[in-house]
Order: sequence, then structure tokens, then C-alpha cells
Amino acid sequence: MPGRWGSFVADAEGAHVVHEAGNPVHRCRVEHDDRILLVHLSDEDGEGWNALAVERATRRWAVGQDRTQIAAATRAVDGLRERGAQAPGE
Repeated sequence: MPGRWGSFVADAEGAHVVHEAGNPVHRCRVEHDDRILLVHLSDEDGEGWNALAVERATRRWAVGQDRTQIAAATRAVDGLRERGAQAPGE
């Protein structure tokens, strides 16, 4: 229903990926290490990805978009590095 907030749900307890209720190809995944929080969000049709990378210590953030999840995440993390954040493993 337009204008009404919906929810993302998990198929199983403890699942690492959630999807929009009623639209399982619209997925969201969150991962982190000790430096960066990374949110992966698929396009509505599941054909592309957006990634939000947040540096935990400073709350600097960057967004990446691409056709694959890894490419979008790489763009987001590279964007953080351009702003002076440390890359994972540094």
C-alpha cells in the first residue's frame, strides 16, 4: 500500500539476509568488522545493489552502486578510503 511502511523479514531464525515481506528478491544484508559497518541493499527487482559503508570510529559514510553486491560494496569502501578511512585489514 503506497505511503505505508513495510518490513523486511527473515526466512529462518538467525538468517543473515532479510527480504521485503512479499518481495523476496528485494534483499538486505548487514555485516561488519571492527572498523566498518556495511549494509547491502538489492534493487527492488534484485538486479543490482547499493551498499552503504560506515566507518565505526568516525561515522564517515560512503555509498556504492553496481550490478553485483561485491562491486557495490567495493565502491562504498573505496569511497571511505578516499575520505581517509582505513580499509579492512589495515
